[in-house]
Amino acid sequence: MDNQSHLNAILLLEDGTVFRGKAAGYNGIGTGEICFNTGMTGYQEIFTDPSYFGQILVTTNAHIGNYGIKDSEVESENIQIAGLVCKNFTDAYSRPIADEDIQKYFEENKIVCIHQLDTRAIVKHIRDKGAMNCLISTSEMDLEKLKAMVKEIPSMEGLELASKVSTKESYTIGDENSDIRIAVLDFGTKKNILRCFAERGAYLKVFPAKSTVEEVLEFNADGFFLSNGPGDPASMDYAVNTIKSLMPLGKPMFGICLGHQLLALANDIPTYKMHNGHRGINHPVKNLLTGKCEITSQNHGFGVSPEAIQTSDVVEVTHLNLNDQTIEGIKVKEHPAYSVQYHPEASPGPHDSRYLFDDFINTIKSYKN
Repeated sequence: MDNQSHLNAILLLEDGTVFRGKAAGYNGIGTGEICFNTGMTGYQEIFTDPSYFGQILVTTNAHIGNYGIKDSEVESENIQIAGLVCKNFTDAYSRPIADEDIQKYFEENKIVCIHQLDTRAIVKHIRDKGAMNCLISTSEMDLEKLKAMVKEIPSMEGLELASKVSTKESYTIGDENSDIRIAVLDFGTKKNILRCFAERGAYLKVFPAKSTVEEVLEFNADGFFLSNGPGDPASMDYAVNTIKSLMPLGKPMFGICLGHQLLALANDIPTYKMHNGHRGINHPVKNLLTGKCEITSQNHGFGVSPEAIQTSDVVEVTHLNLNDQTIEGIKVKEHPAYSVQYHPEASPGPHDSRYLFDDFINTIKSYKN
């Protein structure tokens, strides 16, 4: 076992609830908004998804670390979660091709973990009370000091985080001789999303979140992609204004997750903070255009206002969540712009929704001809 496993650890929630367990990973304190993911596989992709930046992750699957860490199975260059809460933090791994164990991985990335506690009770608490801030401490056990720290954590509502995880410099991916050029507005994109476009023959240029419209237009793209990412979309006026400036060009536009929320905001549809969000790899969604249902991978804590869309003559709903009827996809009526709230690249998750990448490529081709 890891050299931290004998240490005690505390999980303190914003409402004063305390859970006690054992320490793992890096010795210290991690702070952020608590959320839970119900996926049974893909923990490394989840850890490295930029959409989780600033969040403490609770995994409902009992074993985390049991198939090790593989250098290539990442969605960004670093672990993005602020801390991990799990039942069994497992150093020993079964996969011969794994590169290292999870304890070493967390130490290298300075991520704290608390384990050997009742994760089911924690998830039930979040489902009942809603998302809230919390901290994990493996180094400080004084509850009064920790309660003072929790009060200082900024609320996720109103928090702009996309520019913190976005690329600092623009870069390209794919075949530069391709006749399909896509400009990616990087608000915290996952690597596998970019890979899904490149595999379909597209040439992409990935731009920092706060790039100007002029910088984006210099690439002479055939279409624009609005990426996923962390934080409150309502705090991102810079991105909304960029989208509003790009839409009159009439070129195809596609958004995923945060990109979906930003496309809605650019068309005067507000967003809202969800009670506890959707995070997992088995959310059922109905495509209203085809009548077909798909099992989707999701990670979001904000949603698009259904009331505003009902009265909008600009935007229509294309996808609905079958669990709670939240909006999972929209289309701008007089423009080749559309988006989904979930993750069609599904890394991890089922590949039911990858047709959306084909749809976007075909939309670009039809507008070029």
